[in-house]
Amino acid sequence: MGHLSGSFLFDLVSIILIDILLAGDNAVVIAMAVRSLPESKRRIGIMVGAGGAVVLRIALTFWAARILEIAFIKLTGGVLILWIAVKLLTDAAGDQENKYQAHSTGQAIWMILMADVTMSLDNILAVAAASKGNLWLLIVGLGLSISFVVFTSSLLARIMDRYPAVLWLGAAILGRVAGEMVITDPWVDRWLHPTESAIIGVQVFFVALVLGVGMVARTRSRR
Repeated sequence: MGHLSGSFLFDLVSIILIDILLAGDNAVVIAMAVRSLPESKRRIGIMVGAGGAVVLRIALTFWAARILEIAFIKLTGGVLILWIAVKLLTDAAGDQENKYQAHSTGQAIWMILMADVTMSLDNILAVAAASKGNLWLLIVGLGLSISFVVFTSSLLARIMDRYPAVLWLGAAILGRVAGEMVITDPWVDRWLHPTESAIIGVQVFFVALVLGVGMVARTRSRR
């Protein structure tokens, strides 16, 4: 029993650390999605969105290896993340006078769920390995680690309110993630056989694309 308890605790701590270390991008998505909501609705968006993402992750973890091998999954996810990054920047540029007007809690929750699932393939694979097929270990580990994501998301959202430049940094991060997902999709990899330099180049291109579209939207809103 002592051996089993020790092993369980070790695996539990491993899952929590993995989720925390790999959850940075997810926290950025949540923070950007709820940033445009009134303060009273932010917690609802964060809790429901993050909680729903945990449930989806638990289900997806058991099929992690197969998910990563399916063509177009990462490609589709990368395009979705790119759309989210661009939309968040363009919405922010167009809503400077009334930043709450064009958003809803439901929209924020939908963005969080979709972005979290598509961005969490590395997280899902690592956690699946650490849980060793133990469903309770997986549920407890992800349940505890999500509190960290919720806390950092709320903090990031407040920072973005005070320092708008952080919003652009978050969009750049999402652009990088989108580029990495697109270029490393199994179908794209078999078709292009990208080198390490090409992978980095695509990420840089996606970052520039997101920021460029955001700057154009900002310039138009000022006019």
